Amino acid sequence: QVQLVESGGGAVQAGGSLRLSCAASTPIFGGYEFAWFRQAPGMEREFVASIIWQRPGDTEYIDSVKGRFTISRDNAKKTVDLQMNNLKPEDTAVYYCAAAFGPGSISRLKSGSGYWGRGTQVTVSS
Repeated sequence: QVQLVESGGGAVQAGGSLRLSCAASTPIFGGYEFAWFRQAPGMEREFVASIIWQRPGDTEYIDSVKGRFTISRDNAKKTVDLQMNNLKPEDTAVYYCAAAFGPGSISRLKSGSGYWGRGTQVTVSS
């Protein structure tokens, strides 16, 4: 069973930055696609960003974070990171890392399948 573990969450003021990191318990990176999702209180979980491990330039972002968030992978550390700059109060949520294997993985992740971490809290105050 693959386990994903998120780290790097915390509390910051608006305009601040945080860097989230996602590590896997087993070496699943080749052939996998990774994504970050978030869920705010009382809201549905939403897609934030995705990256294909073998094609790190192939990324996707939700419109509200474009230009502020950057997803990347660190081949040496075997992590998928989410750099979040210029954070806004509306970014407050639990952030989840997810991964799935093969083509079409992001669509399957958006439907809730694949491997998921337990989440890390990000709180942005105004």
